[in-house]
Amino acid sequence: MDVIHTSELTKYYGKVRGIENLNLNIVKGEIFGFLGPNGAGKTTTIRILVDLIRPTRGSARIFGLDVQKHSVEIRKRIGNLPGDVSLYEHLTGDEFLNLMSSLHENHSGKRKRALAKRLDLDLSRRIKTYSKGMKQKVAIIQAMMNDPELLILDEPTSGLDPLVQREFYDLLKREQSRGKTIFFSSHILPEVERVCDRVGLLRKGVLVDVESIDNLKSKRVRKLELTLKEEVSEERLTIPGVEISRIDGRHIEVFVHGHIGDLMPKLAALPLEDVIFPEATLEDTFMKFYSGGKAE
Repeated sequence: MDVIHTSELTKYYGKVRGIENLNLNIVKGEIFGFLGPNGAGKTTTIRILVDLIRPTRGSARIFGLDVQKHSVEIRKRIGNLPGDVSLYEHLTGDEFLNLMSSLHENHSGKRKRALAKRLDLDLSRRIKTYSKGMKQKVAIIQAMMNDPELLILDEPTSGLDPLVQREFYDLLKREQSRGKTIFFSSHILPEVERVCDRVGLLRKGVLVDVESIDNLKSKRVRKLELTLKEEVSEERLTIPGVEISRIDGRHIEVFVHGHIGDLMPKLAALPLEDVIFPEATLEDTFMKFYSGGKAE
C-alpha cells in the first residue's frame, strides 16, 4: 500500500489553478522530492494532504486513509513542517516544543534534546530572540521529535546555513534508514538530487513527470558563462551537449545538457580567460525540457 496516494487531486482558488489532476504514489521508506518553482502548487498540495484546505475535486489518502475523513488519526502518525512557519514568540524554544509534544501520545523529551544538540540550538532562549535559521531549526525539531512514520516537509532548508543543511540531509537519510517515509518539497534542484530517491516535477499546478534521480540528472541543464582571451569562430564553439545561447564578442553563454565530464577537455582547448559555472537551476531545466510539454 502507498503511504501517500492522490487521484485526480485538483484545487482552484476561484478561477486560479492551484493544482490540477495530480496523481501521486509514494511508497514506504522512500524520500520523495516534490520539485517546482515558487507558485507551482507544492504548498497547495501539502495543505490538502494535512487537511488544512479542501480540494475542488479528486482525493488524497495517507496510510490508506482518506485525508479528510481520518485527518485526526493521520496527524498522530505524521510530522509536518509548513513552508510558512509561525511560532509562539513569547515562549522559549523548549517551552514551545514541550507544548507541541503534549499534543502527541508518543512524545519524547530525549529525542527532542538529541535533535536540538545535533542542530546546535539553544532551547533556553525565547523564540523572539532567534534568527530566521534558528526558528527553522525549532520547526524541524517540532516535525521530527515525536518519531513520526511520515515526514511532510515544505521547503525545510529555508534560512539554514550550509553546515546545518548538511546536518539536516544526514538526519533525513538516518530517518529513511529507520524505515520512515519523507515527502520533501523544494525549488532547489541540487538539494533534491542529493537526498531524494524519486522526484515529482510540478509546473503551474500540473505534474509534469516523475523521475528517478539518475534520470533527472541526465536531463539537467546548466548555464555556463565563458570569457575568452580572444574572439573565436562559432565553429570552434560547436561542442556536443552544448547549446550556444549568446555570443557577445569574447563573452559567451551556453547551456550544458547532462553530465559535464566529457565537456571539460573540449573547453580547455579554447583560449579561456574565465569560466562561471553556477549550480544547475530548476528554471533552466524546466525551460529547456518541460516548457511546451505536458504542463501547458
